[in-house]
Amino acid sequence: MTQQLRVVSAVTGSAGQAFAALFRLLKLARPDRPIHPKGLGLAGELTRTGNPAGPSGIDWLDSPGQDQVAARFSRSVGLPQALPDILGLALRVSPTGSAGAGPADVLFASTGWGLPGRFLLMPRLDVAGATLTTLMPYRGRRGPVLLGLRTRSLPPGSLASGEWVLALHWAKPGGPWRECGELRLHAGADPADVPLRFDPLENQPPGADAYGWARRLRKPSYRAARQPAPPAVVHEKHPKRPEARAETFQESPTGRNSMSTVSLLFNSSTAAVWRVISDGWLYSGWVVGASRIRDVDAEWPRLGAQLHHSVGTWPLVINDSTKVTAVEPGRSLELVARGWPMGEAKVEITLEDRGNQCRVTIAEDAIHGPGKLMPKVLRDPLISARNRETLRRLELMAIGGAGK
Repeated sequence: MTQQLRVVSAVTGSAGQAFAALFRLLKLARPDRPIHPKGLGLAGELTRTGNPAGPSGIDWLDSPGQDQVAARFSRSVGLPQALPDILGLALRVSPTGSAGAGPADVLFASTGWGLPGRFLLMPRLDVAGATLTTLMPYRGRRGPVLLGLRTRSLPPGSLASGEWVLALHWAKPGGPWRECGELRLHAGADPADVPLRFDPLENQPPGADAYGWARRLRKPSYRAARQPAPPAVVHEKHPKRPEARAETFQESPTGRNSMSTVSLLFNSSTAAVWRVISDGWLYSGWVVGASRIRDVDAEWPRLGAQLHHSVGTWPLVINDSTKVTAVEPGRSLELVARGWPMGEAKVEITLEDRGNQCRVTIAEDAIHGPGKLMPKVLRDPLISARNRETLRRLELMAIGGAGK
C-alpha cells in the first residue's frame, strides 16, 4: 500500500508540474487569465435540502439551509461561440449555519453524467443539455463525494437575460446521483465579467477536504495562473516605420497587434545583430525549426530576396523558402516564411538601438495554410515559446561576432 501511495504521489506530482508548465506557456498569450479568459458574472441563492435518506458525509451538503452565491460562467479555451468548448461555472458560496465558516469556492466543468463520463471533460456548444461536475471528488467523513449540476430551466436568449435554475446533486465516484439542492442564478442589470479569483483548494465547504493527490495535481496550475506574466510578453502594437512592401496583410479589427510578440534586450550592438540577420547562410543557426540552408539570393536581405531552407529533422525534412517583404536596413525586417504543408507565417523583426545594447522584437503569426486553422489561444503560446529561444540564439551569435 505504501508503494502504491508513492506511485500515485509521483504521478500526480509530475502531472501537476506539467499542467503548470502549460499554464505558464498560455500566459504568454493571456497574461491575466490563461484559461477561462472571458466570463459572465452571476449572483443568486443555493437552497440545500439536506440528505435525510442517507448522508453524504459532508456537513454542508447534509444540513438544510440557504446560501448566497456569487458565480462566474465561462468557456475554458475561449473558442468562438459557434464552436464547442469546455464550459465552466465557478461558485463562491457563503454557507449559513456553520459557525466561523468562510466563503467556499466550488468549481464545475462540463462533463458526462454517467460512468466514466463524469470524470471526462466534454466540450459543449452551450449549457442547454450540458451536465457539470466537480470532476475530482471531495473527501468527506464517509469517503469521496462528487458534486454535480443539471439545468432545470434556462432564461430566453442568453444567460444574462433571466434566471438560470440548476439542480445540485452528489454521488460516490461510482454510485448514483442524489439530488440535494437547487441553485438559482441571474445576471445583474448591466451584465459583465467579475474580477473574482476562485480557489477550491483553500476555500472549501464545511466538512469537505481535497485529497492530497488532487492538491498535487491542481495547486501548481493555480500558482502559475496567478504569477505575473513573463516580462518579454509585449501587448501593445510596436511602432510601424515607413517601409517598402511587396505584400500587405490584414491587421486586427481592434487596432491591436494580433501577432504573437516577444522582445529581449541584447547585450550587443544593433550593428552586430544586423550582421547576423543580413547573412542568410546563418539563418538556420538562430531560427528555431530551420535545419539547413540550401541557397541564399545574393541581394539578401533586400526587398524580394529569398533564402531556401529546410524545416524538420533528418530524414523528415521539408524544403521551402523565406522571402523578404519589407526591410529598413539596420532597423527592421519583415518576412514571409514558408513551411508547407503547415503553411506560411508572417514574421516582423524590429531592432531598437540602445547604445551598447539592442532591444530585438519578433512578431509572428500564421497567415496561410493549416497552421492558421489552429485556435489562436493555442497557436500564440507555441509561437512565443519558439521565438524566445530564437532570440536567445540570435543574441549569442551577435555577441560571438558572427555575420559578414
